[in-house]
Amino acid sequence: MQVRNVRRHVDEKARLQMTAMIDIVFLLLVFFIMTFQIVSPEGDFNVRMPTGESQRVISDPPPPIKVRLVANADGSLRGAEMGARTLSRKNPMDDLHVQIRELVGDDMGPGSIAESIEVELDCDYNLDFEYVIAAITAVSGYVADDGTGVIKLVENIKFSPPKTPK
Repeated sequence: MQVRNVRRHVDEKARLQMTAMIDIVFLLLVFFIMTFQIVSPEGDFNVRMPTGESQRVISDPPPPIKVRLVANADGSLRGAEMGARTLSRKNPMDDLHVQIRELVGDDMGPGSIAESIEVELDCDYNLDFEYVIAAITAVSGYVADDGTGVIKLVENIKFSPPKTPK
């Protein structure tokens, strides 16, 4: 019977093939670099840089336009008011849009009233969300008549603090 040389196998160490691993790492690195796409950040960031005119007089912004949305007990819209004026009961959101559009006008760009005006929505606690969205849509803008784009009316919309239900 032949005795194997056990000592020879004990001295040999298992070696890893590092060349193949390095090749795979470089291939993955090249793949990720070639497929990486830089995406511009989403959204419109209104960054206003200071002008060079330090002596320019800054006028106070106009007070916010207060829009009150009153709800029925079931959450439907009972009525709407803009300032001291009660809006049409038949279609208050269209009336609100017309009033805001008359107030802001078509003057857009830097220094316009559309840039500085603010709308404050005062909604009843139990008002359905769809009426709040309709009010935001009515004051924020509209699609141009020729369909070329959206014309912004009011960009600054805030909500009054919620009141607890009665």
